[in-house]
Amino acid sequence: MSQVNYAAMSDRDLKQYFLRHREDRTALQAYLDRLGDRPRKIITTVDDPDFDEKIQAAILRQMQATDNSSETAV
Repeated sequence: MSQVNYAAMSDRDLKQYFLRHREDRTALQAYLDRLGDRPRKIITTVDDPDFDEKIQAAILRQMQATDNSSETAV
């Protein structure tokens, strides 16, 4: 069996590879490590008086980004 170069795969390719090869725990670990290495953007804090508005705005931005990426893929 040949070695798989997870580092050479894009995030999407690595995710698709893992979904097709669920027994490959190394692929899962590589994907989780990659996700864990990303910086996390803090949207708000629990005590923020604008908590609800900021969460709703972040959800809307994510939905719009998803819509935009799916439109360009078509």
